[in-house]
Amino acid sequence: MPKVKAEKRCRPQRREGQGQGPGIMFNTGIGQHILKNPLIVNNIIEKAALRPTDVVLEVGPGTGNLTVKMLEKVKKVIACELDTRLVGELQKRVQGTCLANKLEIKVGDVLKTDLPFFDTCVANLPYQISSPFVFKLLLHRPFFRCAILMFQREFALRLVAKPGNKLYCRLSINTQLLARVDHLMKVGRNNFKPPPKVESSVVRIEPKNPPPPINFQEWDGLVRIAFVRKNKTLSAAFKSSAVQQLLDQNYRIHCSIHNIEIPEDFKIAEKIQMVLKNTGFSEKRARSMDIDDFIRVLHGFNSEGIHFS
Repeated sequence: MPKVKAEKRCRPQRREGQGQGPGIMFNTGIGQHILKNPLIVNNIIEKAALRPTDVVLEVGPGTGNLTVKMLEKVKKVIACELDTRLVGELQKRVQGTCLANKLEIKVGDVLKTDLPFFDTCVANLPYQISSPFVFKLLLHRPFFRCAILMFQREFALRLVAKPGNKLYCRLSINTQLLARVDHLMKVGRNNFKPPPKVESSVVRIEPKNPPPPINFQEWDGLVRIAFVRKNKTLSAAFKSSAVQQLLDQNYRIHCSIHNIEIPEDFKIAEKIQMVLKNTGFSEKRARSMDIDDFIRVLHGFNSEGIHFS
């Protein structure tokens, strides 16, 4: 009789505790809280609206509860993991299956490496890298379609906060400048192993494409000054000697490049206050200003040769 070639199984081995390997001690110091509730996993994947042609970036795959579900739906998953023990667990789950060749694992710190090409990012992030990772993601090119990310609840609420909300901050306005951000669902701490000390939320981030025609370094320089004390008026915020020294230096560089003569009695403080008064924002406070307001302020400063980077 002819030999029948054994087909590779496509389902990964179901491991104890949904892939939480026995004997693994999770390191909460680097944010290892494994999402164990399969209903939440499925809900996240549904919200991602994954396509069969997608390349998905996953950061912090842990033992692979999200990963294996995504591998069944997409062309490829690129998983970035810092802990080599968890890399081994993830490899075991797909070993010998038809999913194995759809998984690429990058070992190391995702913040210190260039991001690969991807269509969608789906991740239960280590919470301590939330802010730097969001901006690494939003400044990444080429554009991706969307990101579905798990964050600490308060961080997630800051991402979506609007002017006037007590959580509205530099993170809020910078993220919303570059992307549309939506709060999708709350996730209780008992859905993780080990449970974190805080509640969590899932957020959808969709980058604006094309991006706004703004120099982000300049923008962030302005917003940083305004939100140091978001309850102060802009007039007061710009009276800081450190701020005035920086802007004076930048203004003199601008004048030198463009062969503009600076009067001997020039005072940067007076020019700053003039710009704020002329734009109508001298007595406004960052806590209540939206993106369009800051664009007008930035344009006012730039048109007078004052730059923030």
